[in-house]
Amino acid sequence: MASELVERFALRARVIGVERVGSRARLIEVAGPALEGLGWVPGQHVRVLVNGPLHGLTDLLRMTLRTYSIWSYEGDRVELCVYEHEDEGPGAQWARGVRRGDDVAFRRPEGRLVLDADAPYHLFVGEETATVPFGAMLRALPEDAEAYGVLEAENAAARLPLPGHAEVTWVDRGGASAAESAALVEALRTARLPDTPGVAYVAGEARTCQAVRTHLVRDRGWPRRSVIVKPFWTPGKRGME
Repeated sequence: MASELVERFALRARVIGVERVGSRARLIEVAGPALEGLGWVPGQHVRVLVNGPLHGLTDLLRMTLRTYSIWSYEGDRVELCVYEHEDEGPGAQWARGVRRGDDVAFRRPEGRLVLDADAPYHLFVGEETATVPFGAMLRALPEDAEAYGVLEAENAAARLPLPGHAEVTWVDRGGASAAESAALVEALRTARLPDTPGVAYVAGEARTCQAVRTHLVRDRGWPRRSVIVKPFWTPGKRGME
Protein backbone atom coordinates (compact mmCIF):
# COMPACT_ATOMS: atom_id res chain seq x y z
CA MET A 1 0.00 0.00 0.00
CA ALA A 2 2.78 2.44 0.90
CA SER A 3 4.65 1.78 -2.36
CA GLU A 4 1.43 2.26 -4.38
CA LEU A 5 0.85 5.61 -2.68
CA VAL A 6 4.40 6.70 -3.43
CA GLU A 7 4.11 5.72 -7.09
CA ARG A 8 0.82 7.59 -7.41
CA PHE A 9 2.37 10.70 -5.89
CA ALA A 10 5.76 10.94 -7.59
CA LEU A 11 7.46 10.61 -10.94
CA ARG A 12 10.91 9.10 -10.71
CA ALA A 13 13.83 10.12 -12.91
CA ARG A 14 17.62 10.30 -12.89
CA VAL A 15 19.83 13.33 -13.35
CA ILE A 16 21.75 13.03 -16.63
CA GLY A 17 23.28 16.48 -16.77
CA VAL A 18 23.92 19.66 -14.78
CA GLU A 19 25.02 22.85 -16.53
CA ARG A 20 25.44 26.42 -15.32
CA VAL A 21 23.57 29.05 -17.32
CA GLY A 22 24.50 32.65 -16.70
CA SER A 23 25.85 33.58 -13.29
CA ARG A 24 22.98 32.35 -11.10
CA ALA A 25 21.08 29.53 -12.76
CA ARG A 26 21.57 25.81 -13.39
CA LEU A 27 20.05 23.58 -16.04
CA ILE A 28 19.30 20.23 -14.43
CA GLU A 29 18.35 17.58 -17.00
CA VAL A 30 16.53 14.47 -15.79
CA ALA A 31 15.35 11.44 -17.74
CA GLY A 32 13.42 8.22 -17.24
CA PRO A 33 10.57 6.10 -18.65
CA ALA A 34 8.09 7.69 -16.21
CA LEU A 35 8.47 11.02 -18.03
CA GLU A 36 7.09 9.77 -21.35
CA GLY A 37 3.75 11.35 -22.19
CA LEU A 38 4.10 13.88 -19.39
CA GLY A 39 1.31 16.22 -20.46
CA TRP A 40 3.28 19.40 -19.78
CA VAL A 41 2.18 22.84 -21.02
CA PRO A 42 4.95 25.47 -21.43
CA GLY A 43 4.99 27.74 -18.38
CA GLN A 44 3.99 25.02 -15.91
CA HIS A 45 6.14 23.84 -13.00
CA VAL A 46 6.83 20.71 -11.02
CA ARG A 47 7.29 20.26 -7.28
CA VAL A 48 10.55 18.45 -6.60
CA LEU A 49 11.28 16.38 -3.51
CA VAL A 50 14.55 17.95 -2.40
CA ASN A 51 15.38 15.79 0.63
CA GLY A 52 15.96 12.50 -1.18
CA PRO A 53 14.00 10.00 -3.29
CA LEU A 54 10.77 8.41 -2.09
CA HIS A 55 10.97 4.75 -1.09
CA GLY A 56 8.01 4.34 1.26
CA LEU A 57 5.33 5.97 3.37
CA THR A 58 7.85 7.34 5.89
CA ASP A 59 9.60 9.27 3.12
CA LEU A 60 6.26 10.54 1.86
CA LEU A 61 5.40 11.95 5.28
CA ARG A 62 8.74 13.75 5.70
CA MET A 63 8.96 15.13 2.18
CA THR A 64 10.19 18.66 1.49
CA LEU A 65 9.01 20.05 -1.83
CA ARG A 66 10.32 22.97 -3.84
CA THR A 67 8.76 24.38 -6.99
CA TYR A 68 10.78 24.63 -10.23
CA SER A 69 9.65 25.61 -13.70
CA ILE A 70 10.32 23.36 -16.66
CA TRP A 71 12.68 24.86 -19.24
CA SER A 72 12.11 22.17 -21.86
CA TYR A 73 10.61 18.72 -22.32
CA GLU A 74 11.07 16.12 -25.03
CA GLY A 75 10.46 12.37 -25.05
CA ASP A 76 11.57 11.07 -21.67
CA ARG A 77 13.71 14.08 -20.72
CA VAL A 78 12.93 17.21 -18.71
CA GLU A 79 15.17 20.23 -18.20
CA LEU A 80 14.63 22.21 -15.00
CA CYS A 81 16.24 25.64 -14.91
CA VAL A 82 16.85 26.45 -11.25
CA TYR A 83 17.62 29.98 -10.15
CA GLU A 84 20.06 29.96 -7.24
CA HIS A 85 18.86 31.94 -4.25
CA GLU A 86 21.49 33.04 -1.76
CA ASP A 87 20.23 31.09 1.23
CA GLU A 88 20.77 27.76 2.96
CA GLY A 89 17.27 26.38 2.60
CA PRO A 90 16.56 22.81 1.43
CA GLY A 91 15.94 23.88 -2.16
CA ALA A 92 19.14 25.89 -2.44
CA GLN A 93 21.16 23.04 -0.94
CA TRP A 94 19.62 20.53 -3.35
CA ALA A 95 20.26 22.71 -6.40
CA ARG A 96 23.89 23.32 -5.45
CA GLY A 97 24.57 19.68 -4.57
CA VAL A 98 22.71 17.74 -7.27
CA ARG A 99 24.99 15.64 -9.50
CA ARG A 100 24.73 13.49 -12.59
CA GLY A 101 23.44 10.04 -11.62
CA ASP A 102 21.34 11.25 -8.67
CA ASP A 103 17.76 10.02 -8.42
CA VAL A 104 15.02 12.61 -8.22
CA ALA A 105 11.27 12.48 -7.60
CA PHE A 106 8.70 15.13 -8.40
CA ARG A 107 4.99 15.67 -8.87
CA ARG A 108 3.31 16.02 -12.25
CA PRO A 109 3.34 19.43 -13.99
CA GLU A 110 0.81 21.98 -12.81
CA GLY A 111 0.13 25.71 -12.90
CA ARG A 112 -1.91 28.29 -14.79
CA LEU A 113 0.95 30.46 -16.05
CA VAL A 114 0.43 29.33 -19.64
CA LEU A 115 -0.04 31.05 -22.98
CA ASP A 116 -3.40 32.47 -23.99
CA ALA A 117 -3.83 31.33 -27.59
CA ASP A 118 -6.33 34.14 -28.26
CA ALA A 119 -4.09 36.98 -27.07
CA PRO A 120 -3.76 39.91 -29.55
CA TYR A 121 -0.14 40.03 -28.39
CA HIS A 122 1.89 38.72 -25.45
CA LEU A 123 3.72 40.72 -22.77
CA PHE A 124 6.18 39.08 -20.36
CA VAL A 125 7.21 40.97 -17.20
CA GLY A 126 9.41 39.73 -14.37
CA GLU A 127 12.91 39.18 -12.97
CA GLU A 128 15.31 36.22 -13.08
CA THR A 129 12.95 33.69 -11.50
CA ALA A 130 10.29 34.55 -14.07
CA THR A 131 12.53 34.13 -17.09
CA VAL A 132 12.56 30.34 -16.64
CA PRO A 133 8.87 29.76 -17.48
CA PHE A 134 9.00 32.69 -19.89
CA GLY A 135 11.73 30.93 -21.87
CA ALA A 136 9.54 27.86 -22.36
CA MET A 137 6.54 30.01 -23.26
CA LEU A 138 8.50 32.09 -25.77
CA ARG A 139 9.80 28.94 -27.43
CA ALA A 140 6.22 27.72 -27.85
CA LEU A 141 4.93 30.89 -29.53
CA PRO A 142 4.05 30.68 -33.23
CA GLU A 143 6.47 32.51 -35.50
CA ASP A 144 3.86 35.13 -36.37
CA ALA A 145 2.93 35.89 -32.75
CA GLU A 146 3.58 39.42 -31.52
CA ALA A 147 5.45 39.44 -28.22
CA TYR A 148 7.18 41.90 -25.91
CA GLY A 149 9.21 41.50 -22.73
CA VAL A 150 10.24 43.82 -19.91
CA LEU A 151 12.68 41.85 -17.80
CA GLU A 152 14.98 42.59 -14.89
CA ALA A 153 18.23 40.98 -13.74
CA GLU A 154 20.91 41.79 -11.22
CA ASN A 155 23.32 42.46 -14.08
CA ALA A 156 23.98 41.37 -17.65
CA ALA A 157 25.71 38.17 -16.52
CA ALA A 158 22.58 37.07 -14.65
CA ARG A 159 20.33 37.30 -17.70
CA LEU A 160 18.95 34.01 -18.95
CA PRO A 161 19.30 33.62 -22.73
CA LEU A 162 15.77 33.59 -24.09
CA PRO A 163 14.56 31.93 -27.31
CA GLY A 164 12.09 33.37 -29.77
CA HIS A 165 11.58 36.71 -31.43
CA ALA A 166 10.04 38.88 -28.71
CA GLU A 167 11.06 42.52 -28.43
CA VAL A 168 12.73 42.38 -25.00
CA THR A 169 13.83 45.30 -22.84
CA TRP A 170 16.27 44.35 -20.06
CA VAL A 171 16.87 46.46 -16.98
CA ASP A 172 19.73 45.80 -14.54
CA ARG A 173 19.03 46.57 -10.88
CA GLY A 174 22.68 46.42 -9.74
CA GLY A 175 22.84 45.97 -5.98
CA ALA A 176 19.18 46.83 -5.38
CA SER A 177 16.69 44.24 -4.15
CA ALA A 178 14.36 42.46 -6.58
CA ALA A 179 11.61 42.86 -3.96
CA GLU A 180 9.30 45.82 -4.65
CA SER A 181 11.44 46.62 -7.67
CA ALA A 182 10.91 50.21 -8.77
CA ALA A 183 13.33 49.64 -11.65
CA LEU A 184 11.17 46.97 -13.28
CA VAL A 185 7.96 48.97 -12.90
CA GLU A 186 9.61 52.10 -14.30
CA ALA A 187 10.97 50.17 -17.28
CA LEU A 188 7.46 48.90 -17.98
CA ARG A 189 6.04 52.39 -17.56
CA THR A 190 8.29 53.71 -20.34
CA ALA A 191 8.03 50.64 -22.60
CA ARG A 192 6.53 51.18 -26.04
CA LEU A 193 3.59 48.82 -26.40
CA PRO A 194 0.59 48.73 -28.74
CA ASP A 195 -2.21 51.12 -27.83
CA THR A 196 -4.67 48.33 -27.08
CA PRO A 197 -4.24 45.67 -24.36
CA GLY A 198 -2.82 42.22 -25.03
CA VAL A 199 -2.29 39.49 -22.46
CA ALA A 200 0.42 40.02 -19.82
CA TYR A 201 2.22 37.24 -17.95
CA VAL A 202 3.66 38.67 -14.74
CA ALA A 203 5.81 36.50 -12.48
CA GLY A 204 8.51 36.74 -9.83
CA GLU A 205 8.51 38.59 -6.52
CA ALA A 206 5.00 39.03 -5.13
CA ARG A 207 5.01 42.74 -4.31
CA THR A 208 6.62 43.63 -7.63
CA CYS A 209 4.00 41.53 -9.43
CA GLN A 210 1.28 43.51 -7.67
CA ALA A 211 2.87 46.83 -8.67
CA VAL A 212 3.13 45.68 -12.29
CA ARG A 213 -0.52 44.64 -12.36
CA THR A 214 -1.56 47.96 -10.79
CA HIS A 215 0.30 49.88 -13.49
CA LEU A 216 -1.19 47.86 -16.35
CA VAL A 217 -4.75 48.09 -15.00
CA ARG A 218 -4.78 51.60 -13.54
CA ASP A 219 -2.37 53.47 -15.79
CA ARG A 220 -2.70 51.64 -19.10
CA GLY A 221 -6.34 50.62 -18.79
CA TRP A 222 -5.88 46.87 -19.21
CA PRO A 223 -8.69 44.61 -17.99
CA ARG A 224 -7.65 42.67 -14.89
CA ARG A 225 -8.48 39.40 -16.65
CA SER A 226 -5.79 40.23 -19.23
CA VAL A 227 -3.04 40.22 -16.58
CA ILE A 228 -2.02 36.72 -15.47
CA VAL A 229 0.01 36.93 -12.27
CA LYS A 230 2.11 34.19 -10.68
CA PRO A 231 4.13 35.23 -7.61
CA PHE A 232 7.04 32.86 -7.02
CA TRP A 233 8.56 34.36 -3.89
CA THR A 234 8.70 37.27 -1.50
CA PRO A 235 11.30 37.98 1.20
CA GLY A 236 11.31 35.06 3.63
CA LYS A 237 9.17 32.80 1.46
CA ARG A 238 9.84 30.71 -1.66
CA GLY A 239 7.68 28.51 -3.86
CA MET A 240 4.46 30.42 -3.30
CA GLU A 241 1.31 28.62 -4.45
